[in-house]
Amino acid sequence: MTREWVAIGTIIMLLGSNLFGLLYSMVVLKTKFFEPYVLQVKSYQKSIFSKRMPLFLLNFILLLVVSGSGAYVLYDVMQVEWSSWWIIGLQVLFAFVLDDFWFYFYHKWLHDNKFMLKHVHSIHHRAIKPFPLEYLYGHPLEWMMGMIGVVIAFSIILIFMPINLYAFWIFGLLRNLHEIHIHSNIELPLLSKIPLLSKTKHHDDHHAYLDGNYASTFVWMDRIFKSNFNK
Repeated sequence: MTREWVAIGTIIMLLGSNLFGLLYSMVVLKTKFFEPYVLQVKSYQKSIFSKRMPLFLLNFILLLVVSGSGAYVLYDVMQVEWSSWWIIGLQVLFAFVLDDFWFYFYHKWLHDNKFMLKHVHSIHHRAIKPFPLEYLYGHPLEWMMGMIGVVIAFSIILIFMPINLYAFWIFGLLRNLHEIHIHSNIELPLLSKIPLLSKTKHHDDHHAYLDGNYASTFVWMDRIFKSNFNK
């Protein structure tokens, strides 16, 4: 696989997952299909999707550029052939753990630092009752700094072995889909039973009350540091 196709494949992965996010958002906003699983029952603001769209598009374009360029640059240190399942699985799991570790402290800092909360993170918290694509509704600086955890994780992997391209793609896809879902205001019974994985309610409570539940992917960081709560 060439360098160009690695970058293109990364962009296709993001296009596909965010197309899912768009369709998921339309179902949540325009239908009552998920009504039995809704967490916050209050109505969405009128025309909220069109009001959010400019920032969605800006962040999505930036995400494509940053991720596609990153994959292009990383080509020389990547293993672009399929490896064994256990190596790919280990790299994906390690990336998730390190990313969540970074995200917890970074996210808490965004709340503790009054300047960052007022001028940066407050934009994302305009979504009191979020819908799926609102994972992209935030200051560009916020999500770019949030990606530092991913960079750290794959940099550490690189010390011991090449970064497997498919681990990189699988992590990106699952991370994106999880962010889309935890911003959906929908708690699906099957997904809520996956051990240690944070539920939609975990992040939904954070949006509703602007406090606690700072982790994203897992729940143990909030439990360890006693910032976990349920209303």
